[in-house]
Amino acid sequence: MGRKFFVGGNWKCNGTTEEVKKIVSTLNAGELPSTDIVEVVVSPPFVFLTSVKSELRPEIQVAAQNCWVKKGGAFTGEVSAEMLVNLGVPWVILGHSERRALLKETNEFVGDKVAYALSQGLKVIACVGETLEQREAGTTMEVVAEQTKAIADKISCWDNVVVAYEPVWAIGTGKVASPAQAQEVHAGLRKWFEENISAEVAATTRIIYGGSVSGSNCKELAGQADVDGFLVGGASLKPEFVDIIKAAEVKCA
Repeated sequence: MGRKFFVGGNWKCNGTTEEVKKIVSTLNAGELPSTDIVEVVVSPPFVFLTSVKSELRPEIQVAAQNCWVKKGGAFTGEVSAEMLVNLGVPWVILGHSERRALLKETNEFVGDKVAYALSQGLKVIACVGETLEQREAGTTMEVVAEQTKAIADKISCWDNVVVAYEPVWAIGTGKVASPAQAQEVHAGLRKWFEENISAEVAATTRIIYGGSVSGSNCKELAGQADVDGFLVGGASLKPEFVDIIKAAEVKCA
């Protein structure tokens, strides 16, 4: 079995009750490839998680956009991994660059979060990626390896982790890493897994790309050998998200 294509839709801090209903009905009506070709997960804001989960077609799963680093308690404003499990939410996104940058989440903190979420039975979309300054300084692989190592230091099993490579300079900017740039980093990450974890983890862990993925560029990106799917931001709120999911069929050609 090869690595099953994975498409995540990160809705970020967007949506009203009406808008969410519209997105859900678009997805429910869409012609999607079968679940043996693609795994689809959408990540609405916390307040919409349960309604989206109950209204969405069963083959599309839901993810939270974050969770707390340990057991719940006196942590105002936070949502614990246990709560997500209790709601039947199977996935969580952790380490997104917006949280790293705006909320100063460190590599170590993200590593702790990933480990705790996994320990509670959640599956994790773990985000890594470099800034424009880091890319221009030629330290891209160093940065993403360091971010990945901080997670690897805290976990022993990668079965329930999808790694999302998101170059920070390409998120929401309209700039996209070229297919060759994306492939280069994905191949570099896979090599890092092989050298530092195991050949099996390198071969089986899905590494997905995020950063201004759209209906027009998704097929070419999906054609890259080490690109196992996408984490989609803005376009996941639009009908073209269905086209992006269909890019999974490129791997079957």
